[in-house]
Amino acid sequence: MTDLNIICLVSIGAHPSSGRARRAEQDARAVELGLRLAGARLQVLHAGDPREEALRAYLGMGLNELKVLEQAPGGDALPALADYLSDAGAQLVLTGSQAETGEGSGMLPFLLAEKLGWPLVVGLAEVEKVENGVAQVLQALPRGQRRRLKVRLPFLASVDNAAPTARQSAFGPARRGLLSAEEVELVADVLLAEAQLQPARPRPKRLKVIKAKTGAERMKAATAKAAGGGGQVLKDVSPQAGAEAIFKLLLEEGVLR
Repeated sequence: MTDLNIICLVSIGAHPSSGRARRAEQDARAVELGLRLAGARLQVLHAGDPREEALRAYLGMGLNELKVLEQAPGGDALPALADYLSDAGAQLVLTGSQAETGEGSGMLPFLLAEKLGWPLVVGLAEVEKVENGVAQVLQALPRGQRRRLKVRLPFLASVDNAAPTARQSAFGPARRGLLSAEEVELVADVLLAEAQLQPARPRPKRLKVIKAKTGAERMKAATAKAAGGGGQVLKDVSPQAGAEAIFKLLLEEGVLR
């Protein structure tokens, strides 16, 4: 796989406690996966400010160079990234699933894949092999499950916490590595300019009570797929009947008392 032209997209992260700038956790995992596949031939790309010192944490993972497409605050990085990847002849593009700063919408991989016309693999855990222009990959599913897929090159893949843990960043290579800036056409992000940003809050999840006694039964209950079957499908019913069914469900779930 060392002959593959692999490019990894990285962003600036934020420490969960102090908020200081750092390498993004999921992007660092994408770089780790890229280094295992391509070694020193891996290209790492960032769209933003080349003076950001937090980018050097990626260089400390063993990279000689990190290319930066200069972007002003509030700029739209999507056109610049799409143009660069098209001209670079990339076969596999790796990225984190969601940024830790800025919008943090997680839409960049989807929008970039749509603009390039490439397939997108979400939750990439491992690339097993590449033969005749087709990659065999493992996709991470909930509860530790994996699904084997075959994807034609080129394609874009986002990684999350199921990807390999990123290696530590060494101070010496981080200072010796090169941050090379490239001027690109600046495009204003109109949607971001009109949007109102607010801190994201995780949605509460209902806990499932496991009544298993042995360790094997608890493990089976924890890894089993969620089984539906407790609900019902209403078709061609009157508004009155539908409202009564919803009201009954809310009473049973304890939402209404």
